[in-house]
Order: sequence, then C-alpha cells, then structure tokens
Amino acid sequence: MTCCAPPKEAFLGEEATPAALAARELALVSRPVGEGLTQTDLAVPGIHCAACISKIERSLGALEGVERARVNFSTRRVSVRWRGEEPPPILARLEALGYAATPFSFEAAREDKTLAHLIRATAVAGFASSNIMIFSVSVWSGAEAGARDAFHAISALIALPTLLYSGSVFYRSAWAALRRGRMNMDLPITLGVALAFALSLYETAVGGRHAYYDAAVTLIFFLLVGRTLDHMMRERARSAVQGLAKLIPQGAYRLDAAGEAEFVPLPEILPGDRLLIPAGARIPVNVLVEEGRSEADLSVVTGESLPRPVAEGTELEAGALNLAGPLVARARSGAEDSFLGEMLRMMEAAETGRARYRRLADRVSALYAPVVHLAAFGSFLFWMAFDGDLHRAATIAIAVLIITCPCALGLAVPMTQVMAARRLFEAGIMMRDGAALERLEAADAVVFDKTGTLTDGTPRLSGLRETEPGALVLAGRLAARSTHPLSRALARAARGGEGSAWAFERIEELPGLGLTGFAEGREYRLGRRDWALQNPAAAPEAQSVLSRDGELLAAFSFAETPREGAAEAVAALKAQGFFVEIVSGDEASRVAAAAQALGIGRFRAEARPGEKIARLEALRAEGRRPLMIGDGLNDAPALSAAEVSMAPAEAADIGRNAADFVFLRPSLNAVPYAVAISRRAGSLVRQNIALAILYNVVAAPIAMTGHVTPLVAAVAMSSSSVLVALNALRLGGGLKRAPRPEAPAPLLSEDADHAEHGAFAAHRPRDGRRGAGGLPLVDARRPI
Repeated sequence: MTCCAPPKEAFLGEEATPAALAARELALVSRPVGEGLTQTDLAVPGIHCAACISKIERSLGALEGVERARVNFSTRRVSVRWRGEEPPPILARLEALGYAATPFSFEAAREDKTLAHLIRATAVAGFASSNIMIFSVSVWSGAEAGARDAFHAISALIALPTLLYSGSVFYRSAWAALRRGRMNMDLPITLGVALAFALSLYETAVGGRHAYYDAAVTLIFFLLVGRTLDHMMRERARSAVQGLAKLIPQGAYRLDAAGEAEFVPLPEILPGDRLLIPAGARIPVNVLVEEGRSEADLSVVTGESLPRPVAEGTELEAGALNLAGPLVARARSGAEDSFLGEMLRMMEAAETGRARYRRLADRVSALYAPVVHLAAFGSFLFWMAFDGDLHRAATIAIAVLIITCPCALGLAVPMTQVMAARRLFEAGIMMRDGAALERLEAADAVVFDKTGTLTDGTPRLSGLRETEPGALVLAGRLAARSTHPLSRALARAARGGEGSAWAFERIEELPGLGLTGFAEGREYRLGRRDWALQNPAAAPEAQSVLSRDGELLAAFSFAETPREGAAEAVAALKAQGFFVEIVSGDEASRVAAAAQALGIGRFRAEARPGEKIARLEALRAEGRRPLMIGDGLNDAPALSAAEVSMAPAEAADIGRNAADFVFLRPSLNAVPYAVAISRRAGSLVRQNIALAILYNVVAAPIAMTGHVTPLVAAVAMSSSSVLVALNALRLGGGLKRAPRPEAPAPLLSEDADHAEHGAFAAHRPRDGRRGAGGLPLVDARRPI
C-alpha cells in the first residue's frame, strides 16, 4: 500500500527500538486518505463481543493524533485514522488492552482458524471422555483396590493432556477476562475443571475411592459442543464487505496528454484524469463520459435489471459495468469519494452497529458467573467453619461449581438455533447468522426491494402491436443475436410463431441503440424508436420497435412478473403484524405498479443505497425494527444496516453475503415462514434458559448441603443439558408452510395520463385496445 508521512527513509537513521520498529510497521501498512489523514487497518482476531468493540474504540480514540477508531466485528478489523508525522502507539495500546494485532488483509480475514481448533478440541474431548468412562464404569462395578487405583491413574494420564488442549479454549478466555478485571462464563468453568482435576489427583495419590476425571472431561466435551455450534452460527455471518471490495478495480487506464494509455493503481486516480474504460470493465471512480457509446449495468447503483444506454455526457458511478463498447471518461472523484467507496463505508458502519446487538444468553450470562462463584465460595467457608474438614469443604465447593456449570445455559441457544436452521433448510431457507434468529423474532416492519425481490427481475413481452403479420417472428430472429434482456424476452415470445422462412443476410448490434438486419436489400431495425423510425411518434407507447426502411412493423412493451407467492407473503406478513413498505431504486411508475398489484400502501422509488439506509434509520426512530428483503448489489448496505435481512438465492453474491437468511426456492412464502420459525425458536430459547435457571435453583442448594458428590453433580449437569436438547427438538412442530400460489399475472407500468396527476395504477388502456394475443398495450419508457 502507499503510505503517507513518515516515509520509510525517516526510520533508517533511528535506533531500532521496539517503539521505532512498531512505528515503522504501522507506516508501511498505512495509506493516505486525504485532508492530512492517514488510515491504518489492523486485524485483531481477539475481538469477540460488543464490550471489546467499545473498549478498543474508546481507548484508541483517546490517543493523541487519532481522529477516529472504528471496529468491524465481522472481519475483526480495526481502522484508525490519524494525523501527524509519526503514527500513534496503536499497537502498544492494543497490546496493553490484551489484543494482538497484525496488518489486515481480506484474504487473511477469510481464514477461520478458530473453528478448526474448536472442532479438533471437541473431537479430542469426546474421544477422551468415552475412554475414561469405560474405566469409570469398571470402578463403579466394584473393581478391587489395586485395579481401581490403576484405572484412576490411566484416567489421569488421559485427562491431563485432554484438559490442557481441549480446555485451553476456556482457560485463555477466563485469563483474558481476569487480566482486564472482569468475570465471564468461562471463569466458573475453568475453576470447576481445575479443582475437580486437582481433587481427583489427590484421591488417586492417596488411594481414595472416588476420582472425577470423567466429570471434568465430559464437562469440557459438552461445553465445547455448545461453543462450536455457537461459533459456526456466528461465523456464517461473514462480512459482505469482502465481496464488495472485490468489485473495486485494482486500477484503470489513464490517458496522458498525447492520448497514450497507462495503467495506474486506483489510489493514484485523481479528479480530472481522463480514463479509458474497455468493454466488460467496471467503472473505477465516478466519471463523466466524453467519448463513445455503450450500455451500462447499473444494478450496483439502482438495482435495475435492464442496462441503460451510455453516450457522451452520461454520468456513471463507480461499480457500474461497461457492457458493450469502450468509453473515454473524465474522473469526477477519487477512489475514497466514489460511489463504491461510499458503499464500502456504509456497509462497514452497518456491520459494526449490528455487532453491538447483545443476545439473550449473553445478557443472562452477565449475572450468572458472580452468583456461581459466591455460591461455591460460600459453601466452602460454611463447611470449613462447620467441621474444619478441608477435603470435605473443597469437595462440596467443587460439586457446587460442577452442578451449576453453565453447560445447559450454553446449549440453550445454539441447540435451538441448530434445530431452527434444520427446519428452515427443510423449507428451502439458509440461516447464515444464529443471532439473526432473535432479531427476526423482534422485527415488526418489513422493507422490500422491488426488482428481483417482489418481481422476478426478468422482463416479459406484455404489449404487442403489429402492422404486418409475422412481425414478432422477424423481431425474434433479430433479437436472438443479442444478450440484451429485452431482446431475450422478444426471442422467447417469438418461439413457435409463424412467419417468413428466410433469414437475415447480416445482423449488427449498435450499443445503446439496437440491432440492424439486412434481407432482400431492405434494412430492418429493432431497438429505440427514435433510432429505428423515421417518425418516432408512430409508436409513442413502445419500449422497443421493429422497423423496415424506417417504417413501423411492430411495437413492443414489456413488464415484470411478481415473484411466486409475493401477494400471499405480503398478506401473511400483514397478518403477523408487520408494517410493509417498498423502497426501490427503480422508476416510480414501476414501483407504484408493483405496490398496487401486491396491496402495499407505501413505497419509495429511485432510492439510492444511502437513502435506503436512511429509511431504515427513520423506521428505527419511529420505534420499529425493520426486516430488509433485497437482492441487488445496491441493496447490500441496507441488508447489512437492517435489524435483520433476507435475500433470494439468485441475488448478487454480495447481497447474499450481507443477508442473514437466504431463501433457495422462488416463493416469497419463505419470509412469513421464517418469521414463524423465529418466533417459535425465541419461545423455546426462553423456555430453555428458564429450565437451566430452574435446574440451578433446585440443584445448587442440594449440592451446597453436601448431598452431592462431584460425580453425581456431573451426571446432573449432563442431564440438564440433555433436557435442553430435547426441548429444542420440539421446534417446528405444528407449523405449516404456506401453499404454493397460482402463477402470478404480470405487473404493468403506470398509465401515462395518470402519472401526470400523481396517481399510480396498473395500466389498462382506457379504450380497451389490445394487441395480438390479447396483450394490453403498455406505456413504458425504456427502449431496447
């Protein structure tokens, strides 16, 4: 990366002190962002909760010279913007807080070493617990003293490396919390395991009858199962920022004064530079086209599925895809200030905000550890004062720690989430983030994108007027040579039609205009009416026309079709108490037609990504918790910013990565079904937590009175975990999926006369005229 002050040479004469080396490393991985600021991005894998985010941002923000510090939870990235000639002591401050940091890269962020370690630790603990249990059964069956001592010794040899390796997940977390003066759920686990193992070693050394290696190792195994399930659910919510970053070109061809093209890195592009943008390339920064004709895919900007014509004077924003011909354009911004840079910042801010959500189990756990410690310590003090027997007091305290171990509490949420994930998958819905299940349960407003979400995003021929029979077939033969969405719609509509048997001698495609074909010495044009017709007023209602030597042969109009189950899903969501709204980047006429056809009372059209986020924030300000459903690249920031989000399987990769749920089947009935599952799952989670607390309320006093050995405590703890798991298995019972609806009718655009007065409706020509095949003529605006 390019870095600003201090340059690398500034450090060459310094003494190689740790501080100087840290400053040099920071300078090498930093980059200028304008206005005298430098940004440093660091990977901090130790970030695991909202408290970590708050502490890091607050502490780094207090450093002299630091303008801003932000944490992205999904990618474990810390971004610090600072001012001055030397970097602030960022690494030293993070180390003092207990966090290791390295230079950030998206490739490194995709690696999930923690999950691999958790799986290995769980496997080791499971193998060890099953083998130790074999020896324990022999002891319980009445093994002689010599055999019993041998079995205890062998169990100790198995348990020690297992607890050191598999239990390290909890020990490191507990130690890190203690270093920062806090307690967490892993502290009672560590104390219970350590004391149980120490007491077992003592019993083995003196030839005692009871040892509790099986309890300690089994406890670690059960807890690791819950920790692994929870981690898998959380890590499915990987950052969509990584996918969006891939859309940003590494550089562009810049034209010098002589017109020579030179490839330059993206950060070196400045406003005013002339750029050459080849066909098939993404626009690197916001530009103004100066030369060339083409078509551009603006789905990343507006969500529209249809390409737009591009000519001299057209303004394009970063991320748009140049489809047809080369362009020469003038840069209007740098990379940081471009549309794509703005989207990247919005998504990072949205993900950070979502990471601050505290799950129900986390909130319960905050009070759990102190209570458990006090109960165990109080038991120890009581029995020491009562009879002065250190062994008995320690045994009872250990039994209290084991029997109150948060195993059931730790399984309450992940077990229910796993069952919910299974039920959702059976219905064709993928859950990417377990915490999103709780957020979906709390949602009370739903915001739909239109194109590709409420509609299938594929244009279909909805209006046809022919001046000669067979004109549709001729248009289909021309359209078959193009990949333009409207051409493909025409080619589909023309299949099987009857017309002339001859073929075109030559077909040419002109970007932004249409197709030209030559046959029997005559010229046929399919495309924009102002290009194909000598008199464009002959087909004012058409999006596309077919002409012969400038004379009209056919006029075509197109419409989208509602997604399967759209109307039924909207009705079901309203019945579930949701406020429903459409917020789309498409034209007002199309959005209004979709809203009216589906019975949605409120809609917003031509909304940019930032405006979609603003609408979500406005709903939050009203006290609502919005569910966002979208599919486009331009929906990704809003999908990340919403309380919870869903996307269809055919959505853009970035849209799917940003969403919490992905429905794999075409029907929108998946949305109300997922809501029903989330509400049932929420009820079961609360039941499981109540069961875990009730178990502790009953079991802890029994253990504190000395009536429970550590072994019995381990069995009771395991039983409570099984009870929680069985309760989670009840999820999904009695829930029925909505029936599959009949094929929906097309959504038509707005009546031109009505639009002038601001009233939107599905268009029907007032005189009732219809074209061939009974298709109504539709006034639409975008030509082929």
